[in-house]
Amino acid sequence: MRRCRAWFTAGVVAAGGVSLAGCGGPLSALDPAGPAASAIAELWWVMLIGATALFVLVMALLLWTFVRRGDGGASPKLWLVGGGLVLPALVLTPLLGYGLLTGERLLAHAGATDVVRVDVEARQWQWTFRYPAPGGTRISVNELHIPAGRPIDLHVGSADVIHSFWIPRLGGKIDAIPGHVNLIRLSAGQAGTYRGVCAEFCGTGHTMMDFRVQAHDADDYAAKLRALPQDGR
Repeated sequence: MRRCRAWFTAGVVAAGGVSLAGCGGPLSALDPAGPAASAIAELWWVMLIGATALFVLVMALLLWTFVRRGDGGASPKLWLVGGGLVLPALVLTPLLGYGLLTGERLLAHAGATDVVRVDVEARQWQWTFRYPAPGGTRISVNELHIPAGRPIDLHVGSADVIHSFWIPRLGGKIDAIPGHVNLIRLSAGQAGTYRGVCAEFCGTGHTMMDFRVQAHDADDYAAKLRALPQDGR
């Protein structure tokens, strides 16, 4: 018995270590570096806690049915209504409301000030970024340049097939669809280098369709834009 308990404890520790090992790194949504990503990570943890609470309640009720004495007086209808409707509603309704409120806050609402616009074009197997400016639109390929601490409106489209634009540490993902432009608002909390990927299988070169994100201080960002080539379109 003591040996079984030791093996069980070791198994739990090992499983926990393996699970937590995936929570870090340049593509971890649980290591946020911006307000949008922080809201998404917080939502993930809240949902996990809610799911765990529901699981524990269900397992407790299951255990109770085994250990209780007698056949009990509860009717099947009571179990169906209480366990199948009331209990899930008590847990899932607050989680749904919290998720909807979080999603609403992440939308790119009109009226925001100091927003930077970047046009994103996905194409097998690269990302093209265009920066509209009074002196002419600048362009970069597979490297996105943004100012740290400011909201960035990314207008995302595709030139061929459906792709999915995702910078895990800065925010959520959004599809790049041919003939349609989607909008997502992100921001980086501080200057640094981040990694983005195509999060939807788009062909044989899908694994190579990643890009780098450079978040600059204000002065460095302006200088970097001036150094980028102008768009030839």
